[in-house]
Amino acid sequence: MELIFGGFQNIEQIVQAAIHEDVDVIGLSIHSGAHFAYTEQLINLLKEKGVLDHFLILVGGVIPARDFQKLKDIGVSNVYGPGSRVSDIVNFIKTNVKK
Repeated sequence: MELIFGGFQNIEQIVQAAIHEDVDVIGLSIHSGAHFAYTEQLINLLKEKGVLDHFLILVGGVIPARDFQKLKDIGVSNVYGPGSRVSDIVNFIKTNVKK
């Protein structure tokens, strides 16, 4: 696996970079409590560009477990809260990347 860290970008920049770099996974690390707002923006922009199905969307950070299912319902592939193990994330990606 190769990781491309985009730094602190807005959602438009994240989508542009993901398309340009032809990545398989978009991961958001959100620690501000704005996980629904940012995730909805991301999903909506990917839908608008017709590329939502090209990416596995992962969201992590300080996200309450009670919000995991709602994030999945709006299009997130998986959610990782505090204490998540890197090996679990890697295994999920290996199992679910379409290429």
